[in-house]
Amino acid sequence: MALFDSQNSIFQINDGGSLRDISPYILSIDGLPGAKELLDVTALGASGRAWSPGLEANIVIALDLWWSDDASVGPDTVFRLVRALAAATAWDYGPEGKTSGKQKYSGTCWLKDYRITTNVGAKVRARVELQVEGTVSPGTYSA
Repeated sequence: MALFDSQNSIFQINDGGSLRDISPYILSIDGLPGAKELLDVTALGASGRAWSPGLEANIVIALDLWWSDDASVGPDTVFRLVRALAAATAWDYGPEGKTSGKQKYSGTCWLKDYRITTNVGAKVRARVELQVEGTVSPGTYSA
C-alpha cells in the first residue's frame, strides 16, 4: 500500500485568465471525488433494496485556506475574480502532486461561498465552497 504526503497535493483553479495554483495557502481540501446518486429501483416483493446509479450527486469542494491578497495567486485575489465570472470555471486537484503520470481530478465549478474568518490570536483564514458543475473527471497529469 502506497501512502502519500499531503504536502505534495495541488489544487488549481482558473480565475478567468489562467489556471492559478493556490496550494501554498490551502490547509485542507474536502469533497472529492464526491458522491454518486443512487436511484431506488426496488420492486414489489423484493426482500431487500435494489439500486441503479444516477447522476453525480451535489458535489461541493470545500477549501480551508490561509487568507492572503498576494498578487496573482493569493486566495483573496483569485476568488474575487472567480466570484465575478459569468460561467463555470476549470479546476484540477492532484492528491500526489502534478508531475507527469500522477492522478488528478478535474472539472468545472462555480464559487458557491467565500468567507473570511478573523479570530483574536490567530492568523486570518478563509473558507471556500466550490459547486461542481457536471461531473468530476479522473485522469492523470501529462508532461
